[in-house]
Amino acid sequence: MTHLSVEMLAADATEPITSAGHAQLGIAVLAGIAVIVLLITKFKLHAFLSLIIGSLVLGAVAGAPLDKAITSFSTGLGTTVAGTGVLIALGAILGKLLADSGGADQIVDTILAKASRRTMPWAMVLIAGIVGLPIFFEVGIVLLIPVVLLVAKRGNFSLMRIGIPALAGLSVMHGLIPPHPGPLVAIDAVGANLGVTLALGVVVAIPTAIVAGPLFSRYAARWVDIRPPEQMVPERASDDLEKRPGFGITVATVLLPVVMMLAKALVDVVIDAPAAGVGAPPSGSWGRVFDVVGSPLIALLTAVVVAMFTLGRAAGFTRGRIAVTVEKSLAPIAGVLLIVGAGGGFKQTLVDAGVGQMILDVSKGWHLSTLLLAWLIAVTIRLATGSATVATISAAGLVAPLAADMGTTHGALLVLAIGCGSLFFSHVNDAGFWLVKEYFGMSVGQTLKTWSVMETLISVVGIICVLLLSLVL
Repeated sequence: MTHLSVEMLAADATEPITSAGHAQLGIAVLAGIAVIVLLITKFKLHAFLSLIIGSLVLGAVAGAPLDKAITSFSTGLGTTVAGTGVLIALGAILGKLLADSGGADQIVDTILAKASRRTMPWAMVLIAGIVGLPIFFEVGIVLLIPVVLLVAKRGNFSLMRIGIPALAGLSVMHGLIPPHPGPLVAIDAVGANLGVTLALGVVVAIPTAIVAGPLFSRYAARWVDIRPPEQMVPERASDDLEKRPGFGITVATVLLPVVMMLAKALVDVVIDAPAAGVGAPPSGSWGRVFDVVGSPLIALLTAVVVAMFTLGRAAGFTRGRIAVTVEKSLAPIAGVLLIVGAGGGFKQTLVDAGVGQMILDVSKGWHLSTLLLAWLIAVTIRLATGSATVATISAAGLVAPLAADMGTTHGALLVLAIGCGSLFFSHVNDAGFWLVKEYFGMSVGQTLKTWSVMETLISVVGIICVLLLSLVL
């Protein structure tokens, strides 16, 4: 949450909202979300434009002057892009270098060479988890589809037995683990600690990916027994390269920003927190050093610079080729940045209209876990809009005030609860649904029985893990 919104909420708190105000704000929220859903699903309007219009409708129905609603939206958009835009761009560059250098193919080929027939589904979820760490979901699918189809064909596997674990690994990374856009925006909105969120996200992601991936794929393969469609096997990036980076250095490069951010979290929690109180900023010299080293910007920037040498130069790329790769990585994320920014604007409009304070007031009498409430809100928006990112951003804006009194650990768990809810039951209004359907050559019914059920499993198993962690941490 920004300092601006904190001040506004503090001002709002001096004037209690009446029940009539609650009703009007509730209607405003429903109207704003309904407009966004209608524009995205019915009129096929881009999510960026839909979020702008929905924000203005929300402000108007809430009784805010139009100029104030525009200011709130613009402030939220600017703050969100400033906080997460650079990180998304750096993640895109790292992912492009990984793909174009053949590093992703090297990871895939090395792991598959050591996997037996029985362990192949487990190898696929491991590959997807590693490759999907710095790469957007859609890019990850494009990278892994050739491998999935090839392994299924050569090993005479059902496509679902190999494909579901790969999709599960990618989806879990996308919904729960920074530096993916959704988790980053949620962390910023609720003021969570990125390192702690990353660490707990990995704890939640591992059992969730196992259940929704290798274990569920056994049943998915029985329900939908299909073979790889021949026409969908594209060329791999490294097929035209004379050499590519080694397995060890590629994995080390991908994991470098994760290690740097986790190191900061470890210093925050283990070294400084006992002395200064949990959640307090590090005060010692080590804390200050790791505040810089483990900041997301420095961690990702370092990984990108290192990747230019360990991946780009190792693949024989010239300086010009590396520059072109970096340039090409930024164009495809323009839409993502605009959607994320507009989502931040919608979130700020929600907060400045007093919706966050309304939820805080209303939920005081409920005997419902804050984590479960956040999950349910994200589930509702996900089902309506089909977008995990829109669901994450909107839910984070709605429940952000509930994180005000939370400690570091529970703030991180709140982000993960929202992320889990944002993955619930992907269906026909989700672009990912159609991407999976077309690549795997399935019918709508087959995609619902496999991909949609897998996404629901991720969401449900994930929130169960989050709630269990909240009981012991």
